[in-house]
Amino acid sequence: MADNARAKKLADLIREVVAQKLQRGIKDPRLGSHVTITDTRVTGDLREATVFYTVYGDDEDRASAAAGLESAKGILRSAVGAAAGTKFTPTLAFVADALPENAKTIDDLLAKARAEDAKVREVSSGAQYAGEADPYRKPGEDEDDEGTAAE
Repeated sequence: MADNARAKKLADLIREVVAQKLQRGIKDPRLGSHVTITDTRVTGDLREATVFYTVYGDDEDRASAAAGLESAKGILRSAVGAAAGTKFTPTLAFVADALPENAKTIDDLLAKARAEDAKVREVSSGAQYAGEADPYRKPGEDEDDEGTAAE
């Protein structure tokens, strides 16, 4: 089993090689400039690599990019093998990264929270305190009329 540093180094190399090959070496129109490689992970035995990618566009663009990556898998693996110089070139699996969807969900939740805060701010703009403005006792003030301070 390889150490984690070697797996990380190989993952970085795979990410760079795949990104460069997609940008310059593959002429598939489905893999235009809207495909971005976001991360790569390699198993501990250096046999399998998972390449995460994002596609800017609609669902049709995502589907065509996934089909284009599957068809170019052999070319990309050969390029990785030539660059890595290892005895065994890891198999590549392409997974669509959920980062854009997660970011959109978080943005929607933040917008909802801002709207709720604005409602609360609007309702409380003319509000008065339920009791006195400063409800805490301060040292040296007179005691209540009942004289319950010594209890």
